[in-house]
Amino acid sequence: MRIAVIDGQGGGIGRVIVEKLRKALPRDDVEIIALGTNAMAAALMLKAGANDAASGENAVIYNADKVDIIVGTISLLMPHSMLGEFTPAMAEAVAKSPARKILLHLNRSNVEIVGVVAEPLPHLIDFLVERVKTVMAARCAGQG
Repeated sequence: MRIAVIDGQGGGIGRVIVEKLRKALPRDDVEIIALGTNAMAAALMLKAGANDAASGENAVIYNADKVDIIVGTISLLMPHSMLGEFTPAMAEAVAKSPARKILLHLNRSNVEIVGVVAEPLPHLIDFLVERVKTVMAARCAGQG
């Protein structure tokens, strides 16, 4: 299973996601690819335990359809998010990717998703990791 963790700016959210995924998932079965909008974000995620890392628009576009799961924040679907670091082409590549997207509903892009419970970021990341585990288990069982 190949999982892309996409983050930008300082890479802090991506770093925590990579750390928690790495602890929760079997290393032999999972390849975590850190995709940063900039080199600093990619390096931070690589240091946190990603198998490989790349940065920039082309890295996101190239890898979006080569992974099974994409994780990050809802901003991955919004052009010009992350203070402009996430380009329209990046958002389109993520949206068009056949990969399952498991996204955090953070309100940094001035988008509110109705029906979700407001939780602190560490709790949201824990929920994300549990969802990834559930998706992986279903795929391994041939259900999805």
